Amino acid sequence: MLKKVIFWIVVFYFSGLHAQEIDSAYSTKKIAFTTDTIHLESFSINPSYFKIYDYKNQVVDSTSYEVNFPKGILLFKNQNIATADSLTVHYRKLPDILTREYTIYDRSKMIDNDATNQNLYRIEDPATPKNIPFDGLVADGSLSRGVTVGNNQDAVVNSKLDFRITGQLSDKLSIRASIQDTNIPVQEGSYSQRLNQYDNIFMELFTDSWNVRAGDVFIGNNYTRFLTFTKKIQGLLATVNFGNEDKKTTVFASGGLVTGNYASSNFKGQEGNQGPYKLVGKNGELYVLVIIGSERVYVNGILVKRGQDNDYIIDYNSGEIVFTPQFPITSEMRIVVEYQYSENNYSRFITYDGGTFTDKKWNFGAAVYSENDLKNQPVQQNLTQEQALILKDAGDNTSLMTAPSAVAADYDEKKIQYKKTILGSSTIYEYSADPNDELYNVTFTLIGQAKGNYILTNPTSVDRIFEYAAPVNGIPQGSYEPIIQLMAPVKSQVATFFGKYNPSEKTAVAFELAVSNNDQNLFSSIDDANNQGISAEINAKQRLYSKKWNIDALANFQTLQANFKPVERINSIEFYRDWNVNTVAIGNQSLLGTGINFNLAPAKKDSATVANITYTFERLALSNTYSGVKNNLSANFEFKKWSIKNDGSYLKSDDIESNSTFLRNLSQLRYHHKKNWIGGTLHIEDNQEKNKATQQFSLLSQRFTEYGIYAGHGDSTKVYVQLGYARRLNDSVQNGLLQRVNTSNTYNFQSKLLQTETRDISIFVNYRQLNYNDPALKNTPSLNARIVYSDQYFDKLVQSNTRYETNSGTMPFQDYTYVEVPAGQGKYTWNDYNGDGIKDLEEFEIAPFSDLATYTRIFLPNQIYIKTNQNRFSQSFIINPIIWQNETDYKKILSHFYVQTSYVMDRKVKNDGEHLELNPFQSSDEAMLGLIKTFTNSLFYNRGKRNHSVIYTFTQSETQNLLSIGTIKNNNNFHQLEYQHLLHKSWLFDLIGKTIQNETESQTFAEKNYDIEGYQCMPKISYLFSQKVNLDLFYEYISKENQIGSLDVLQQNRFGTAFSYVGSSKFNINSEISLYKNDFTGNEYSSAGYQMLEGLQKGQNLTWRTLCQVNLTKFLDLNLIYQGRKSETSDAVHTGSVELRAYF
Repeated sequence: MLKKVIFWIVVFYFSGLHAQEIDSAYSTKKIAFTTDTIHLESFSINPSYFKIYDYKNQVVDSTSYEVNFPKGILLFKNQNIATADSLTVHYRKLPDILTREYTIYDRSKMIDNDATNQNLYRIEDPATPKNIPFDGLVADGSLSRGVTVGNNQDAVVNSKLDFRITGQLSDKLSIRASIQDTNIPVQEGSYSQRLNQYDNIFMELFTDSWNVRAGDVFIGNNYTRFLTFTKKIQGLLATVNFGNEDKKTTVFASGGLVTGNYASSNFKGQEGNQGPYKLVGKNGELYVLVIIGSERVYVNGILVKRGQDNDYIIDYNSGEIVFTPQFPITSEMRIVVEYQYSENNYSRFITYDGGTFTDKKWNFGAAVYSENDLKNQPVQQNLTQEQALILKDAGDNTSLMTAPSAVAADYDEKKIQYKKTILGSSTIYEYSADPNDELYNVTFTLIGQAKGNYILTNPTSVDRIFEYAAPVNGIPQGSYEPIIQLMAPVKSQVATFFGKYNPSEKTAVAFELAVSNNDQNLFSSIDDANNQGISAEINAKQRLYSKKWNIDALANFQTLQANFKPVERINSIEFYRDWNVNTVAIGNQSLLGTGINFNLAPAKKDSATVANITYTFERLALSNTYSGVKNNLSANFEFKKWSIKNDGSYLKSDDIESNSTFLRNLSQLRYHHKKNWIGGTLHIEDNQEKNKATQQFSLLSQRFTEYGIYAGHGDSTKVYVQLGYARRLNDSVQNGLLQRVNTSNTYNFQSKLLQTETRDISIFVNYRQLNYNDPALKNTPSLNARIVYSDQYFDKLVQSNTRYETNSGTMPFQDYTYVEVPAGQGKYTWNDYNGDGIKDLEEFEIAPFSDLATYTRIFLPNQIYIKTNQNRFSQSFIINPIIWQNETDYKKILSHFYVQTSYVMDRKVKNDGEHLELNPFQSSDEAMLGLIKTFTNSLFYNRGKRNHSVIYTFTQSETQNLLSIGTIKNNNNFHQLEYQHLLHKSWLFDLIGKTIQNETESQTFAEKNYDIEGYQCMPKISYLFSQKVNLDLFYEYISKENQIGSLDVLQQNRFGTAFSYVGSSKFNINSEISLYKNDFTGNEYSSAGYQMLEGLQKGQNLTWRTLCQVNLTKFLDLNLIYQGRKSETSDAVHTGSVELRAYF
């Protein structure tokens, strides 16, 4: 009995436990009645069971409340429920696995967002940071070394390095380095034969307190007056800083070989001529190689900006500047270009050292500059003892630095050589190719028309031959002499000591003292008495009053000895024009200046009101040869909507021969309201200089009045429009009086009408009409315009780009020659068609094979330019129906097509000054000077799909170039149809059909005239073993006929095969072998025959080539090229090259 009792007790006990486990999903809560939101749970509850009982244990109507089961929220709708006691809620919870909170963060350690406004603290274990050497060092670039050898050429080594590195070597030491170098010495179609000046190699180590840079370094000084300069050197620059912000000492030292020398070119603008304007060296050199980025261009004393969208562009290689259409050039513009250019007459060494000290009141320092030619290390001239003696006796007189150029030499068939001949009482040089004669290498120098005794007999040859022309009645008949201009080594040294003292915020005093030593001929002590000079300057500023207006008193005194020679310009760019100083006035210079400045102190920090007035009095004296007094007044007022500026001066001067008065004033007014603005300018100059003896105006005298007005609307950085008008009245000396000579009217319109993601329209138009009072002179119109319009239509179905430009300018009457270079580095080959051994210009052709490319074309500098009107028009269309690829009607068919069309017209016609040529499509042949016209249209079907893909292309191009040897015209056009289809994923069929027309017309060389017409057909079948391997078999038939001259005819059959393997990124190979059978009738040793045969010969020719690319490592590539050719009448030509390229 006891066992049964115990059994049932156990059963009920576990049954109770089980029941409790099941009922745990239900929950009961008592709540007080309220109409506010009641949160039953912080998680979702089960909507399958939910009831509320009142104090009488009766179920509450479910319409009287709402339950948000996902959020566990209860809300009663009204207050009609009895609230005498609490309510009981019965509901069922969701399984724990669904409502459990999963988080990677501990809520007890989380804070509210509002707590971020308070201070937060974090406790962590202290850790000492580790410094890892070279951590963060970034290097990139490549290094390649290659060699090309062959049995038809000498070995040629090519190298190129492009390496950059930046980063930190340690926690305090950083590095910057750039190494860019190439061994290619020439550039095709340029003036330069030495491009190594463009290499950029430097390495820089720096910390917060010191800096060391080695390699190509720019050194300079712009904080002192008498030692202002910028130089590019190949050497070392080191700077060290000591102390702190209160007391700081800086020491610097630099030295190296000079690669850039200072020069300045001054010229007046030509009416409506945008350029090019040729820069000339300080010794009159026509060829200058400008150091990149070293130029500063001033127009009427104002510095302008470089850039296609700014004011000018420059060709550093040719030394030519072209001003953009947005910056119209007129005859009233004075243009000055300062630049550094490459000159290598001697190895030139430079040092620049010094230091500064700065504290709260004092700032002083010293600097020493020394630039010295190493006279025993000439670069471009090898001086003999006789030539050194000539320099020694010449002193500083460059006209005495000439020497005979003839040097005895052995016979060399590659050089033009001369023999001595006695003609009367004179010894002359005569061209000779006889190895039995006593021969000389002779250099002839152009000295001017009717100043020499030799003339050039073959201007159309690379190898120029000069011939003696006997004087007539004692007057020379030539322009050349067998002499060379010797260049003397020079030295320039400047030392300066400068300082500034600020005893208080209201007082400042600055001073500078400098000495110079300038020797124009280190071989000679003659004329050395004027080598040394001294200069000094002191400036002072004192605050007189400080309240609503700040009033400052200014004072300046400067003195320079006549023999003081600065490194570069020290005065303003138009200093001597501002003072009416001419070349007659020389001597020691002193300049005294005093003035007062009124400056409105802003009432508030963000005040837009600005007011500044400055008056200065200056007196300039040059020994006893010149004295002048000038009064200057400038004012600047800026208000919320108004801007007023005025700058004026009045000069009264007196020199040995003349006295003058010079009045200048420029006023500017602008009003701005919301997006509208209007303004005006008034510019006046009245310069009257009279000769003391005759009281007649000098040619320097001139007067003009220019006024203008402009108005605009919009945002000048986005969409805007602006109109402007200016009128200028010019007076000059006519018949001894200042009279009206011309009047100009200028109309300006510029805008950006639209600027969106798909549409952009910008317009710039500047029209100027210059009218002369003299009826014998032609009125000159000029127009500069640029219109750019790009747009997209129909959801990018059609894309269009249009550009039109017109301006006036010049083009050079271009001379050129050919320079021999290592095989493969040139573009041209020489064929001695007439067999005379002289390289005539018409005997050079474009090389069809690399081993024959041993010449490059170099333009020769000149100063002969022809005025032109230039129009440039370009239009491109792209029609891409790919957007319809998912359509089902005719649009689906059109989606397989793609059309691309482009047209370019660049035309230069002779400018007669009477009218403008605005139509780029119409011009007479007589007026045409230069032309580039290209039209290309391509129609694609299934572009890039290899599924019955078809490409039709039509191209037509015309060019015309004006050279000193005459005009050369080229006309090329062709129709080409290409079909491609992939069959069964392995067979690829190609078929190309093409027409040929190649026409050349030379005004001077009849041998260069030909008109070649023909056609080409090339079927090809390829078997694709895989995506990486394919084998090609092809046949090509070409028919060409020369329609003029010897009526040459070529029938060419070509059979060939090619193999290509594109493996992984580690190995690629491509090979081809072709057999040509040339059936040629005509003269193959002519320019037309060479063009038709493309460097091959009659009969059978065999060519082959193999290219292999191997990726040795992740950073190392190996390229192997082998190619050759063989004809029936010549031995096989083999050429091979290997290149190793490393990537960083």
